[in-house]
Amino acid sequence: MSKTAICMVGAAGKMGRRIIALGLDDNDIEIGGAVESKESSFLGKDIGEVIGVGNLGVKISDNIVETAKDSDVLIDFTFKTATLSNLDAYLEAGKPIVIGTTGFEDSEVEEIKKLSEKIPVLLAPNMSLGVNLTFKVLEMVAKAIGNIYDIEIIEAHHRMKKDAPSGTAMKMAEVVAKATGRNLDSDAVYCRRGLIGERTDKEIGIQTIRAGDIVGEHTVMFCGNGERIEITHKAHTRDTFAKGALSAAKWIKDKPAGFYSMFDVLNL
Repeated sequence: MSKTAICMVGAAGKMGRRIIALGLDDNDIEIGGAVESKESSFLGKDIGEVIGVGNLGVKISDNIVETAKDSDVLIDFTFKTATLSNLDAYLEAGKPIVIGTTGFEDSEVEEIKKLSEKIPVLLAPNMSLGVNLTFKVLEMVAKAIGNIYDIEIIEAHHRMKKDAPSGTAMKMAEVVAKATGRNLDSDAVYCRRGLIGERTDKEIGIQTIRAGDIVGEHTVMFCGNGERIEITHKAHTRDTFAKGALSAAKWIKDKPAGFYSMFDVLNL
């Protein structure tokens, strides 16, 4: 199998750096390009120097189309405003793309889906194997329980995370809502304070914690009278997400245009 050359968009960010670093240790990956915003202080610097591994001969650029020419797949870990503003450039580049950015509204996901009509697009709120297996477990449990148990979701991340709730928490909520016939638009509750009264039978609580350097923790509670089921995933390092992104890049390299997820990569 030939190597997969990746162009990292958001190369100087925390996830971008880890993806590139782990890509260097992957015999099936090459670093074909590195992209940052026009305002970045890292423009023109070698990405190897930025991540502390020495010169790689890959300069950080703000031109996605030109930088992508030497790559097979683009990987985007930026912010939703950056991702959305780059969609035209991704279309012009014409390369498959893996998007790990989170926080998109439904209408914004539809914009990304339009891009997938022309090129292969993989969008995932979380790329770790464990989290995606957890999604499947949640679906199974929620279908079995139905509306008998109350459902609460609690997520915790580091103090610098900008969106809330996390994309992973919202995906978990979508999974259990679909499995139990609930509607997040009407049944999700994101904050409780004061005299709120008793919860409704269909309520899905989604609570957020932001503190310290927590990488990512998600717990879904199915609470009944006399017992409760808790399903928890804890990420101890960003490497789990980075490895997933590299696996996704290798998987999508030769795929036709379409809208994909990590379920496709993992054949779940």
